[in-house]
Amino acid sequence: MDLPCPQWQEHVAQKWTALDSQQKESFSSLSEVDDVFKFAQSLITQEDLDFLHCLSGEKCSKSEDQASKSREWGNSSFKLRDYTSAALHYSQGICLAPPSSQQLSLCYANRSAALCHLQLYQESLFDIDMALKSGYPSHLSHKLQDRRSLCLRHLSTDQEAKADHPSENHNAPDGDGRQAGEHFSLGICPRASVESSLEKGRHLVAKEKIAPGEVVLTDRPFSLMLAKTLCLIPCDYCSYSRYCSQACQKESWLEHHQWECQIGGDLVLMAGIKNIQMARHLSKREGPDSDCAGASNYCHANVAGRSHGDDSYLTVFHLMHHLSHHSAALRFLAAVTVATLCLKISARTGPLPPSLQDLRRPSGETGQSEERSGEKQEEAEDSEWGLEQWLMGSAVLRHLLQLRCNAQAITVLQDKGPATLSVQSSREIRIATALFPVLSFLNHSCCPNTSLAFTAGATANPGTDAFKDFTENANRGVTATIRAAKAISPGQEIFHCYGPHSGRMKTQERRRLLFEQYNFQCQCEACTLQPDKKEKDDAEENTIQYETKLQCAKCKTRFKDKESGFVCSKCNQFVSSAELDHKLQEIRVSLETAVQLMERDKPDEALRLLKQTQMHCESLLTETHSLQGELEDATARAFATMGDWGNAAVHLERTLTAIGSQFGEDSIELARQLFKLTQLHFNGGARSAALSVIPKVRRLLRLHCDLSAMNYKSCGPWSAV
Repeated sequence: MDLPCPQWQEHVAQKWTALDSQQKESFSSLSEVDDVFKFAQSLITQEDLDFLHCLSGEKCSKSEDQASKSREWGNSSFKLRDYTSAALHYSQGICLAPPSSQQLSLCYANRSAALCHLQLYQESLFDIDMALKSGYPSHLSHKLQDRRSLCLRHLSTDQEAKADHPSENHNAPDGDGRQAGEHFSLGICPRASVESSLEKGRHLVAKEKIAPGEVVLTDRPFSLMLAKTLCLIPCDYCSYSRYCSQACQKESWLEHHQWECQIGGDLVLMAGIKNIQMARHLSKREGPDSDCAGASNYCHANVAGRSHGDDSYLTVFHLMHHLSHHSAALRFLAAVTVATLCLKISARTGPLPPSLQDLRRPSGETGQSEERSGEKQEEAEDSEWGLEQWLMGSAVLRHLLQLRCNAQAITVLQDKGPATLSVQSSREIRIATALFPVLSFLNHSCCPNTSLAFTAGATANPGTDAFKDFTENANRGVTATIRAAKAISPGQEIFHCYGPHSGRMKTQERRRLLFEQYNFQCQCEACTLQPDKKEKDDAEENTIQYETKLQCAKCKTRFKDKESGFVCSKCNQFVSSAELDHKLQEIRVSLETAVQLMERDKPDEALRLLKQTQMHCESLLTETHSLQGELEDATARAFATMGDWGNAAVHLERTLTAIGSQFGEDSIELARQLFKLTQLHFNGGARSAALSVIPKVRRLLRLHCDLSAMNYKSCGPWSAV
């Protein structure tokens, strides 16, 4: 969860500093969300409201000048043939441009060109229509008409191709005869169960043996916010809110956005007082969940015992918020922010939306609703706030703290270069942030025994970019699927990685990040069994990092770590840390330059640079070093771009050692690399070599995704190591 903007953080920090020691001590001792919110709302002044209004006005106002700047950035990306980045810049311009302004029409027109190059012809047609409706200059309209004709021709050709070649059967049996989706629809598989302990809170444990590749759970988000999308539709009145379709925009406006439009988009009003009251009542009736305070490890993501697969508001309300684990300053920031936003909403003229009106007496309920509505009436009256606003504010604060440690980033692969390149690179990007109630049962491990995959819409679209596929289908539903990445024995806990992974990050860095966001000291197997445990000093961790990956230029013996550098244990050759860092940085710069040359369709120049770089680093990097793997991968890509499939395969094979060392022999990263290798063998006519690799590719991919419905391009047309 992102924190508020720096200006607001500084403003709240000044309020915290102005408190006397008794007030700070009193606030720090509060253990209930209601009490924290009540404390904060008593401090809100008109100065806070005015400052918020100033910030939100700057953040959300439309501006032709700002829209023009975004369009210029898009034009720069377009000239470099980076059409995805261009489309994103044009989308930002569309959000910033006032309705019916010339900048709005120009941004729509330019985005239609980028989308056309990305082969998103239907979306390009939509933007062409929007540009014309927004007053696109008549003397330039022939460009749009030509582009419209081009898009229609491509769409017609695509329809004819689909008629001649019907899509494959995504319900065909998988390798072991299982049908796609045969296991269960949503929730936790029958082979696993939810258990609870004081140390770990609620967590997931295998009841029976779970085989590698078997689905452990599936979940859909209660809420989802797209971080990036190529074809967004903006709000007409603010520059912050954006939507996947006009229907979504209209529904959001009628339901809640018309009341939140001018407060900065930082507070989304969706749950409603009725749901909040019901959740509070059930929580009070059932008693508190197991106390996780003082737990030694990763118990943040626990859900109250609701039916599996239930995506109702109740499951979200009972996610752990870990109020006592957050610092006093962070709690104060969150509470003051929410209290100020809620007060601004309550000050708006006109009635609240139906979802937020007083629903204390829903149909069919009398006594219970009165009891729920009156449980905090005294506090609401003391604060001079209406009960609805008070309940809403306390719930929002609760959810803000929950998001800090329960939000799940959704990532997909996105093509980096122009769509016209014969061989492209890809990168993993965060496309959205979502809250998955069932997924939150899983505790963390830096070396998990599961794999996580996301799908959008009913099915994947073979042959399309995973990024485009996701953004096109996100409004039809997103599903998170957890599969066993290895055999899980009965009684063994099922783990998921929250981000910091042992294959990508050192132990100390992982622990630091996990503690900062999730407030626990990780005690997983990867953290406790490594030689760089807490009682070991920093030098030993450096030894583990460099001993197996850097070698002496004279005798090729691996370096040993010393205080000020590295020394060869055989010939005593010494290299200082500063000198080594400089050499590694030079290699990275050369690698980045080579990749840029390939994305500008200059593979021959890239290949010359890569060969020179390889000569310089062969004596320094071992075959397991990640940079060595990246250099070989880039060299393979250059040869593939030039149509030299044989040499491309040779260099790609050399990356497998580095991939396996860094991510593991059963990782999705190794599966992607092997998948590319089969493509190279096949393209080069080495069919026997391709057939020899396919079984391992298939085995690894089945650990991480559904082969019967997967988007094979999601393996990466050419993904970096």
